[in-house]
Amino acid sequence: MGEVIEVNGPIVTIRHAGIRNGEQVRIGDLGLIAEVIHLREQNALVQVYESTESLRPGEQVTGLGHPLSVELGPGLLGQIFDGVQRPLQKIMQLSGENISRGLLVDALDREKKWHFVPDENLVVGYKLSAGEILGTVQETETIEHRILTPPDCVGEIIEHAPEGDYTVEEVIARVSNDSGSVFELKMYHKWPVRTPRPYHTRSNSIVPLITGQRILDTFFPLLKGGKAAVPGPFGAGKTMVQQQIARWANADIVLYVGCGERGNEMVDILQSFPELKDPYSGRSLMERTFLVANTSNMPVVAREASINVGVTMAEYYRDQGYDVVMVADSTSRWAEALREVAGRLGQMPVEEGYPAYLASRLAAFYERAGMVSTLSDKTGSVTLIGAVSPPGGDFSEPVTSHTKEIIRTFWALSKSLADARHYPSVSWLESFTSYDDRAAAWWSENISPQWANRREQALSLLSEADELERIVNLVGPEALSSSQRWVLESSGLIKEAVLQQSALDPVDSYCSPQKQFNLLELMLRYHDAGVELINLGVPVEQLIKLPYSAQLKRLKSAVSNDDLQDLEHLADRIRKKFDEMRAEYSKEKEVIL
Repeated sequence: MGEVIEVNGPIVTIRHAGIRNGEQVRIGDLGLIAEVIHLREQNALVQVYESTESLRPGEQVTGLGHPLSVELGPGLLGQIFDGVQRPLQKIMQLSGENISRGLLVDALDREKKWHFVPDENLVVGYKLSAGEILGTVQETETIEHRILTPPDCVGEIIEHAPEGDYTVEEVIARVSNDSGSVFELKMYHKWPVRTPRPYHTRSNSIVPLITGQRILDTFFPLLKGGKAAVPGPFGAGKTMVQQQIARWANADIVLYVGCGERGNEMVDILQSFPELKDPYSGRSLMERTFLVANTSNMPVVAREASINVGVTMAEYYRDQGYDVVMVADSTSRWAEALREVAGRLGQMPVEEGYPAYLASRLAAFYERAGMVSTLSDKTGSVTLIGAVSPPGGDFSEPVTSHTKEIIRTFWALSKSLADARHYPSVSWLESFTSYDDRAAAWWSENISPQWANRREQALSLLSEADELERIVNLVGPEALSSSQRWVLESSGLIKEAVLQQSALDPVDSYCSPQKQFNLLELMLRYHDAGVELINLGVPVEQLIKLPYSAQLKRLKSAVSNDDLQDLEHLADRIRKKFDEMRAEYSKEKEVIL
């Protein structure tokens, strides 16, 4: 027990009796949710996850005996939670459109019954290890939920429940440990959000996360279990890129965390996601998705908690052997919450007012990504993708620069590309990935051995074109040779026919890996053939006037993922025309000689 001494926004000073650092507490008559962050003799500093308006000195504080934790069990999928894992749909039923302060709502439905099928090992006398699978329930039509032993529980099974329908509160097994203590296991358990869930070993993934977006998959690939950032200024399309990833990624589970973003953006997501179809199962996307919403008008301290709440739930599904993608939008708003709390605590500010521990907090978050061997000897992964919103698009600001040092895939969004209606506005000059070597092995085995060479050729072509565009802007196109003008023409073709992709186009919204490579291969073959003809003396103007460039640009929307022979048909027509031109100019060259 304790009492409030001083209130400073979301930071409250209390006089405590036996409260521990990191412990979750309830404050005042309303029972506001809070967490102890600093102890000093008989006083403690507490950060409150709700508004502290009307809170006054003298109100009582009650310690709950555990750190900020989340409930992990069946019923998470399809839900929308706030920053401290309270289900918003249930809150709306209880308090209407405005969230009442101090509202205590269980994250998991205590009344719903789940059909539990015990594992074959669940017999009396079996030595149960930490993280082992107790059985399964069908959480959604798409996902089978594997009930896990808590990571801190080991012992011998002395009693277990048979197959049947149970609520998450009913006991499905009793375990006795070496000291004789008996633990009751239910279909859910709690886990502190700031403690990474344990696993056996971490491994290097070689399987790329396929998002269906050509510039991401082909040019700057991300592996399952990897970590990526999507930085970009306001209006550059970060939210759309992340929604496309959440919709199309070849992951088992998708978690979208809206951290400090505008409320209208989150409303669009909350309304659109339940209506989307899962491209892999044909069912509702929400059957393998859940969301954490903590918008900019919600308490600022809860932003900091929302990221940890989200990644802990992601790790839970990883421990079941699933590949999980967590999209955090955005880590900049999360860092702003750290800055505000640090300021109220009187901590020494460093770069642009952020606390000195900004880099370590970012690293601690991204390090929870990875492909692992779980305690139940399954392989699962958590892929973390964080949006960054640098003020004015300045990538040298602290959050972006620190993130850049931590992550391994950097999808930099360009405002100039967005203004030119080039979407996704991922800059091929500022973006990078260090997963390309490992991704090349997968592409070589499953799509084409030429993937790495063609990718490198395309990036070189785009880089060369950027240099040539600077020359054109200074002295005009007349200063370029025919081969240089063809480089500009070919790079423009790659930008429009490959890099541009419409999220609203029913055909082009998702592009399969095979179609991605075939499109790129066709554009580069077109370029290579043009280079050969120019070397034979064909005027570049004649090549530019050919009708094929416009036809190539339409292919991405005209050809479906399952009907790629039309690409070869156009390639055959182009090849025949170029062969005729090659034969004609070869004869002229022979006559001259």
